Amino acid sequence: MSKLKAHLDNIALSHSVFALPFAYMGAFLAAGGFPSAHDLLWVTLAMIGARSAALALNNYIDLKYDRQHPRFTKRPMVTGAVKTWEAALLIIVCLLVFLLAASQLQPLCLKLWPLALIPLVVYPYMKRFSWTCHLVLGVALAAAPVGAWIAVAGEVSYAVLFLGLSVGVWIAAFDVIYGCQDVAFDKTHGLHSMAVRFGVDGALKLSKYMHGISIFGFMIVGVLLNLHFIYYIGVALAAIVLIYQHSIVSPDDLRQVTQRYFMRNGLVSTLLFIFTVISLYMVR
Repeated sequence: MSKLKAHLDNIALSHSVFALPFAYMGAFLAAGGFPSAHDLLWVTLAMIGARSAALALNNYIDLKYDRQHPRFTKRPMVTGAVKTWEAALLIIVCLLVFLLAASQLQPLCLKLWPLALIPLVVYPYMKRFSWTCHLVLGVALAAAPVGAWIAVAGEVSYAVLFLGLSVGVWIAAFDVIYGCQDVAFDKTHGLHSMAVRFGVDGALKLSKYMHGISIFGFMIVGVLLNLHFIYYIGVALAAIVLIYQHSIVSPDDLRQVTQRYFMRNGLVSTLLFIFTVISLYMVR
């Protein structure tokens, strides 16, 4: 049980709250209501497989830095609770689960699977080269709603591309905030981030603008899909969550950027998914 817990901690399973609701949002919008149990099952497995592989791969690639980082002393791969070969094996298994799930959905999913995985592989290396690393993470997470839409509808639309863009900008902006904690460590080790490039003050301002773009994008999705007015209540609540999160951090005080702060950000995806589902059934 302790080994299982270590692996679950290594892939941060609880962080599924960020991507999974958006994947479901894409699936429900594509179906115009509740997707089939078949599609929902395989979309879920595809998401779990992809993000679990991504988290384990990120920790595997960054292990040499995590061992030196004071915030990451309790990470399973740092403590040795998860061996590197175990992590590598888990990555392979999770990728196979993802590919199996993709093969059970619309044919286009299996054709486009590299587009979903490439950003997940590239992201851990980006901080070594460019402050745009946060945007690559955004592209990786944008694949959740877009992929789920394709899984159900078998095609791409402008609406889901805007949804993917909004999701990507949202998580990229949050990653900017989270990365502000590590500016000193990153500078010492030659790593890159918006906080390193523009300073913490500049990075936090950019994250505010990015979150504003994200909320605007979610509104465009509602217009393109002619969603019920109640959908916009969900967008407004998501905006309030983001405003609150920005209000409790500043360049001089990042103490609120804790695990609780991190998980609270999941309210954005959860609220948008819930109000999307309600709006779809309000028009019936």
